[in-house]
Amino acid sequence: MNKQLIGLMLLLTPPDSHKRVEHLTKELGLNSEQQVKVEAIFDIQKEKMKAIHEETNASLKAVFTPEQMSKFEAMQKKRQQARKKRIANRK
Repeated sequence: MNKQLIGLMLLLTPPDSHKRVEHLTKELGLNSEQQVKVEAIFDIQKEKMKAIHEETNASLKAVFTPEQMSKFEAMQKKRQQARKKRIANRK
């Protein structure tokens, strides 16, 4: 279960769609029409993942005690900070 939560947390933190489109354009040679369509797809995906994230948090709040929820939120924040640090180190 812990691995599933970690995977879900990683999944729910998508990279910037514009950067993804730039990368795909470079790697796949997307034309301008494709770029617009792909970015729209990623934006829709981001909104869906945001909704899933909110639903998941609401479900977890129904299961966790307030203390557990606080610890869980702290874990999420720590993971996000570590991810940001890794991304910054790549540049």
